[in-house]
Amino acid sequence: MNISLRAGRKLACMLLMLCLASSALAADELPGNGKEVQPASPSWSTGLFQDALYNRALEELGYTVKKPKELSNSSFYQAISRGDVDFWVNGWFPLHNALVPRDFREKAEVLGHVVQGGGIAGYLVSRKAADKFGIHSLEDFKRPDVKAAFDINGDGKADLVACPHGWACEKIIAHHLDTLDLNDDINAMTTSYTANMANTVSRAHSGQPVFFYTWTPNWTIAKLKPGKDVVWINVPQTSPETSQKELEDKLVVQHLPGAVTDPINLGFIANDIQVVANKQFLSENPAARALFEVMTIPLADVAAQNAKMFEGESSPEDIDRHVNTWIARNKKKWDSWIHAAKKAAAATH
Repeated sequence: MNISLRAGRKLACMLLMLCLASSALAADELPGNGKEVQPASPSWSTGLFQDALYNRALEELGYTVKKPKELSNSSFYQAISRGDVDFWVNGWFPLHNALVPRDFREKAEVLGHVVQGGGIAGYLVSRKAADKFGIHSLEDFKRPDVKAAFDINGDGKADLVACPHGWACEKIIAHHLDTLDLNDDINAMTTSYTANMANTVSRAHSGQPVFFYTWTPNWTIAKLKPGKDVVWINVPQTSPETSQKELEDKLVVQHLPGAVTDPINLGFIANDIQVVANKQFLSENPAARALFEVMTIPLADVAAQNAKMFEGESSPEDIDRHVNTWIARNKKKWDSWIHAAKKAAAATH
């Protein structure tokens, strides 16, 4: 009887040890092991740093992250609804509301905050030109002297670096020019934004007047500083574009550094930059969902990295180095995100 009791206890102890070992193994197992993720990437370079950081976090969770598909805004929202891609970290809301298909909310979800409240946008002109000609708003470009000062190609119109086709801001700029009757006064250049802005920076540094649209975070603000080199100008009161209806109060910003007036009507709503992910992907990957919900990047860090890219550090190797440096400087925060994602995955088993 005693022998049997001892044998039973020994067997129970062995089973307990096996269970503990199995639990430890499960806890150490990465939730993304054996899973592939298909991210999307925007057609503008200022989002590449955020892309790389989020993709690296997923890799640290064990996922195999495929090469991102570069898509325009409108193409992305169609692709995410179809399930052709799993996510991207470049959703601008409410700006992108006008681009989502009817079944978007059934197929996809907007979550987390890549950059919360950091997505402001508007028009800027050279500070010296603004002072010289008394430029306070887009309406001033109806004046012949102002148009002539900003006319690059000699067509009699002021040249504005605007948004390429397919970007959400393209529609809003077109709306401003239409409703303010400025199409005969302003030429919106919609070719490569990066190339046009590189030329704009060069012109500004040589003392020539410049007129451009931009947003934050963006390397342009690091190169042409509001208040020093350029100023934000007003968009006169106008009927809001479709994506801005019922959000008119967010067009006006107070205490904006470098604004020609305070408050200022930027004509663009301040946006949150958020993750957009396919609902099925989120359902099958609680670790990814948890990561997207807690991960966030300071606006100043994105802008600083964007400036490095403009200065020539724009290769995949450069961006990878920027990511490594950022993680090393923010290791405690980074580890907390990874831990939260692993914990969420473990809770579902």
